[in-house]
Amino acid sequence: MKTTIKEIADRAGVSPATVDRVLNDRPGVRQRTRDAVLGAAERLGYFGEVEVTPQKSLRLLLILPEGENSFMQSLRRHLLVQAQETEDVSIQIRNVPAKEPAGYVEALRNASGTCEGVGIIAPDHPEIREEINQLARTGIKVSTLVSDIPAVSKIGYVGVDNRAAGRLAGLLMGRFLPAGQPGRIGLFIGSPSYRGHEEREMGFRSILSGDFPELRVVDFAVIEDDRDNAYREARRLLAQDDLVGIYNIGSGNQGIAQAVKEMGRAKDLVFIAHDFTEATRTLLLDRTIDAIIDQNPRVEAREVIRNLVAAIRGEMEPEYPPRLQAIFRENMPAS
Repeated sequence: MKTTIKEIADRAGVSPATVDRVLNDRPGVRQRTRDAVLGAAERLGYFGEVEVTPQKSLRLLLILPEGENSFMQSLRRHLLVQAQETEDVSIQIRNVPAKEPAGYVEALRNASGTCEGVGIIAPDHPEIREEINQLARTGIKVSTLVSDIPAVSKIGYVGVDNRAAGRLAGLLMGRFLPAGQPGRIGLFIGSPSYRGHEEREMGFRSILSGDFPELRVVDFAVIEDDRDNAYREARRLLAQDDLVGIYNIGSGNQGIAQAVKEMGRAKDLVFIAHDFTEATRTLLLDRTIDAIIDQNPRVEAREVIRNLVAAIRGEMEPEYPPRLQAIFRENMPAS
């Protein structure tokens, strides 16, 4: 049975009309799209019988920052599950020290010849950018994950709009607190070297200054996504009796929550954080945290693997980016 235009369109991720234009050599189609359509048509046997050879297993490398925070644990788990559910794909997860670029640089240099695609969560640092570009020049496909690095050669970014996430946190903070009353906010920053954290801070400060000028960020703490650092810094910030709100941009929620409870501030303080995990579920239930802004690591794991596999195979896939979701005590997902 001859391959149909619809089958080619489905494989290439384009419309049947686009396939028709390419197969009939009509103008108006970008070269990248034209190549994807012709590749899909050839693989499906549209141009005649082709020799079918077994497809080798695609090797993917995921480079992630070290750490036992709940979000990273969840993301690693979803990556492994997704790889098992994806045919002809194997993955290796490389955990590197998060504070310095050297671990990322080494992991990227060692990737050449060991994989066909790389997904990476990394700081936006000149040495890391250079290594990503060098790797991409060898033909290895690279995708940034969770926190973007814009000025590199990559197939795309899988993650939420972090500036929008910060603005959502600012909106919730402003709406939770009494309208028009001055208030002092404490800000916890995971690591300013990650563009995602920087963008969240920008978004948060932007909406406070524009929509809730009576609320001011009066102190901040860089906690490097470490629970013990978060606890110590929370104790310091909470010593300011007039603090009315806390926004935690990254990880360390359990350390902050411990300090909030010990100092008896859970009922009179608005606490907004990121990433719905088993730990933050408990903190929502006991009302220590008021709202969680989630980025859905299951979707991020699925999309980064799907996009890398498609790029390696020369195919085009529609994008399904993860959506921001505000989670409260009353609408927590079942799992």
